[in-house]
Amino acid sequence: MEGYEVRFTTRVGGVSEGPYASLNLGRKSGDEVERVDENRRIVCDAIGADLEKLALNYQVHSARVLHAARAMRGEHADGLWTDEPGLPILAMSADCLPIVLARTGASEPTVAVLHAGWRGLLEGIAAAGAQALGGGPLKAAIGPGIGPCCYEVGEEVAAPFRERFGDDVVRERRLDLWTSAERALRHAGVEHVDRFDRCTACEPETFFSHRRDDGRTGRQGVIAYVSE
Repeated sequence: MEGYEVRFTTRVGGVSEGPYASLNLGRKSGDEVERVDENRRIVCDAIGADLEKLALNYQVHSARVLHAARAMRGEHADGLWTDEPGLPILAMSADCLPIVLARTGASEPTVAVLHAGWRGLLEGIAAAGAQALGGGPLKAAIGPGIGPCCYEVGEEVAAPFRERFGDDVVRERRLDLWTSAERALRHAGVEHVDRFDRCTACEPETFFSHRRDDGRTGRQGVIAYVSE
């Protein structure tokens, strides 16, 4: 995205070991804190970001999107936005969708990152992210997450998704988060949506997956900032 630096990460290229090997970005995962912090440094270095400024939330599957502050930690929310040049923001995932939104062609560039699972999508995190950017032409990209090939859900989840996003987003009890998220973003006014339809559960060498690994796994994510 012109005017922004954005990267979706994988599990490859870090220092963590065992079920967290190797580029685990999540402290809540059970990994050693020192290794997680080193992995975050690696990611920041790769994108040219300042680790000391890195902002992230305590993610809780909500639709809450906050204005980022430097070195922000611990706020219960699932989205961050910033218009401050050089302030990196991070959203993490391990089957849920990492999403980035940005204003395009605007004199005041603004970017947001979201952690979007089924709860967040139903609660409206896509609309909250778009609203946080304050209008103008918007562009979004949806990163890797668990695909409809692997994501079986109960009727208590399937029914509201059919009602909200269309009957075709659930087929044989399997939920299509990618299509649901794209429709949510477009309904929120996002004009251009890119998708990376790669299933985290299907690619154990490349991605962490909470469902595939019974919860004992790391976190990948999306990191972004406004270029200086």
